[in-house]
Amino acid sequence: MSHEQQESFCEKLSGELRHFRWREIFTWKLLRMLAMGQGLSALICGTAVTSQYLATEFQLDVPMFQSCINYVLLCLTYTTALCFKKGNENILQILKTKWWKYLLLGLVDVEANYAVVKAYQYTTLTSIQLLDCFILPVLLILSRIFLKTRYRIIHYVAVFVCLAGVGAMVGADLVSGRDQGSSSNILLGDGLVIISATLYAVSNLCQEYIVKNKSRIEFLGMVGLFGMLISGIQLGVLEHMEVGNIQWKWQTALLLGGFAICMYTLYSCMPVVISMTSATAVNLSLLTADLFSIFCGIFLFQYTFSGLYVVSLLAIMVGFIMFNTVPTPSQSPEPVSQEAGQDNQAVEHDDERQVGSAVDNQEKCVIDSNLENLPAKNGHILRSVKM
Repeated sequence: MSHEQQESFCEKLSGELRHFRWREIFTWKLLRMLAMGQGLSALICGTAVTSQYLATEFQLDVPMFQSCINYVLLCLTYTTALCFKKGNENILQILKTKWWKYLLLGLVDVEANYAVVKAYQYTTLTSIQLLDCFILPVLLILSRIFLKTRYRIIHYVAVFVCLAGVGAMVGADLVSGRDQGSSSNILLGDGLVIISATLYAVSNLCQEYIVKNKSRIEFLGMVGLFGMLISGIQLGVLEHMEVGNIQWKWQTALLLGGFAICMYTLYSCMPVVISMTSATAVNLSLLTADLFSIFCGIFLFQYTFSGLYVVSLLAIMVGFIMFNTVPTPSQSPEPVSQEAGQDNQAVEHDDERQVGSAVDNQEKCVIDSNLENLPAKNGHILRSVKM
């Protein structure tokens, strides 16, 4: 970057900062989004801790079986809810017109989960943490192309600050000697992480579009249906022996149940947070999930604490707040869902009633003014009309 380009970049950034109303940044909406984003990170931490207990204490490594349980729960609740919808929101109407789209979306979501879990067998934890951030630039590019999202310089700076926080976390892992994982085939493992991050970006982008333009129930119901079918087939092919050899104990059932509850809650709540912000903002907030897992590991698995973890947490929080200080509107108008249309119709009826009442009041005022101009001998007529 030349000196002139650096000056232009600094001028644009300083110009955006000058137009900020700093007192209006920390609103209840921002604090609510921040709290909900960290709640999602806590749920991801719950899935990580339960999976680690299953792998270390009970030698149980069945990621596809765990994912299949989650998709079954989604299908039982949200897909069933679609069966009772009417009109275009009914499951039969959706399957007639968009079944192949949701089939591809379910395939993308299932394989994204499977690829990142499979990567632990070939590469190190440090590589996974670093390359998993590849989802952010992919989301920025895809959102700009398909959703026509307009990003400003402050948004790119916020992403850079969050990535710097991830770098501090990885540095703390290296200092504390927590660079776990296999290194049998690092190239394959890193490739799986990049593939997983790309698939997650596509899934999250589709989720943002469907949630903001259709409905949350439709997205979760279709992902639950096709995710259950795809993961069930993949489970029968790849993990049928491992599932058949499970030594069922109450601890194993409890951990599997805990994982399923955390994952199901994560899938149910994430569309709500995305509808309030964007998929990119949510993924920035989810960068703290590894930190939460580390903090839990300090007490549960005797990890070594480092001050860089606190620095990483603060950097990610600052980047998330910076990203949400400036809105990222879409250039193209968003279609209105049926539910939103009903709400708008109700508002229009209210507006019509208000306009009608205003017209009536104006007519009444005209009549009153005309009556008041009548002679005094017609006062009895004036009183009768006003009554």
